[in-house]
Amino acid sequence: MHIVDQLNRKLDARFGDKVRAQQEGDVVTLTGHVDTWMEKVEAGRMCASKQRSYYIVNDIVSEKEDILPMRVPPIKDTLLEGKHYDAVIIGAGIVGSAIARELARYNISILLLEKEHDVAMQASSRNDGMVHPGIDLKKGTQKQKYNKLGNEMYDKVCEELGVPFQRVGQYLGFVQKGAKYVLPLTPVHWHKMGVPCKYVSRKELLEKEPHLNKEVVCGLSFPSAGIVCPYNLTIAYAENAVDNGVKLSLDTAVLNMNVQNGVITSVVTNRGTIYPGVVINAAGVFSDEVAQMANDRFFSIHPRKGTNAILDKKAAYQVQTIASFLGTASTKTTHSKGGGVVSTIDGNLLIGPDAVETNDKEDYATTKESVASTFAKQGIASPLLKIPDIITYFTGVRAPTYEEDFVITKGRKTKNLVHAAGIQSPGLTAAPAIGVSVAKMAVELLGESKEVTLNKNFNPIRKAIPRTAELSIEERNQLIKQNPDYGVIVCRCEEVSRGEIIDALHRSVPCDTVDGVKRRVRPGMGRCQGGFCGPLVTGIIAKEKGISIDEVLKSGYGSELVYNPTKEALQNE
Repeated sequence: MHIVDQLNRKLDARFGDKVRAQQEGDVVTLTGHVDTWMEKVEAGRMCASKQRSYYIVNDIVSEKEDILPMRVPPIKDTLLEGKHYDAVIIGAGIVGSAIARELARYNISILLLEKEHDVAMQASSRNDGMVHPGIDLKKGTQKQKYNKLGNEMYDKVCEELGVPFQRVGQYLGFVQKGAKYVLPLTPVHWHKMGVPCKYVSRKELLEKEPHLNKEVVCGLSFPSAGIVCPYNLTIAYAENAVDNGVKLSLDTAVLNMNVQNGVITSVVTNRGTIYPGVVINAAGVFSDEVAQMANDRFFSIHPRKGTNAILDKKAAYQVQTIASFLGTASTKTTHSKGGGVVSTIDGNLLIGPDAVETNDKEDYATTKESVASTFAKQGIASPLLKIPDIITYFTGVRAPTYEEDFVITKGRKTKNLVHAAGIQSPGLTAAPAIGVSVAKMAVELLGESKEVTLNKNFNPIRKAIPRTAELSIEERNQLIKQNPDYGVIVCRCEEVSRGEIIDALHRSVPCDTVDGVKRRVRPGMGRCQGGFCGPLVTGIIAKEKGISIDEVLKSGYGSELVYNPTKEALQNE
């Protein structure tokens, strides 16, 4: 029986005649009407190929709730009108920024577009910061390929970009009594996958992580796992790209494209129409919509939320590495890597995430239920976890396809297009390798119409902002002698100096918001969450940018912190 007939029989059994499947080549398109978003997702999952032998495009209409439109910045101007670039990259997350840096190694003109007010504003700043070893990835998938390559690149990339990175390793614990007889045989499997792995006894595991669940029987050690600050790395990638000639346009949303004879001739944005040589789709949760604009849609994104909680540094003693337990409530669920208890690169403890389907690609709301379920899930690994130790929490939205794999390929119907789509975990780990691969594809496409040469002036080294809290007394004194602003502590929790904040405001990637400064040098990341330093940071931004206090934004447009002087507001009541 033909695959589409099999799928329609399954759909008939579940949805009656409300949903149909049609196949063209290796793309199966679903159409029809269902009541809820979850039914639409269910239909897509039912029809997805476990062997990834075809793609799913899900055009089913959800009557009560359907995908919400992209939020577009309020700016409308002609900043980019009529400009020509060899390469236009859509999306300045970790993947788009990594691609931009790799393309900067060539003598071509490059434009990096981001619809938000800063880079790393969506999925790239809302994840656990794990550099995955590749434990649960299937051989032959794009995820497995790029995770392995990307993991191996991390030491060099982070050293060049001045980004802290540690290979702390990951422990996977087991509580089943029979595990100690079977588990010693399993590292062979991961070695064949190119993932370093070692069996560890209960004694060895508890010597390394003495605060884990004492019921653990044995475990596995994955030494190639690491931790990094995801937004710090994204910013570093973008800064190094800009330092090497890439043009960055923030607050710039792609609204449409003109495609003629299978070639994108222009890209329409809220800041003017651009004329690209090649377009790179790194638009995260919106990558299927960009593919649609480019007449090259063959996959669908169904957004999935994940919530993480960050604990006070006083709780960091509980786990020094990355820990999760298998065979308990912390076991990974369908389409979730299971998360874990993660020591962060900045000395906190991070718990999470969970996985919840949503019809809103920008649904960053965090619910009490998600935080509670995340703690219940990970508390099996570390029983000392306490909700009162939470200092903040956040939610990210991932961009899975129904095939649950990355889409890294040149356009199928559109000739001057490259997709870096469907990027969900382990996208952070894979990003360095995706950057290299996609840049190569883009250069190959450009090479069909012009000669592309190497940029001999490319400088891979980025000088990071000094972190005074990590300097020795001698080093700090020397820095303060050069610039007294480094001797003025603004954030007491994280020991962030005025000099670091001013430095953050004058880098090559624009920064003029409180959250932008926070992501770069950490004021407000401590226990008080900016309760003391927030007003001071706001004042420094206003002075350095030459604007009034009430013009300073927390994050982006519509996030004003101050509206009126207090007495003026009272007089108006």
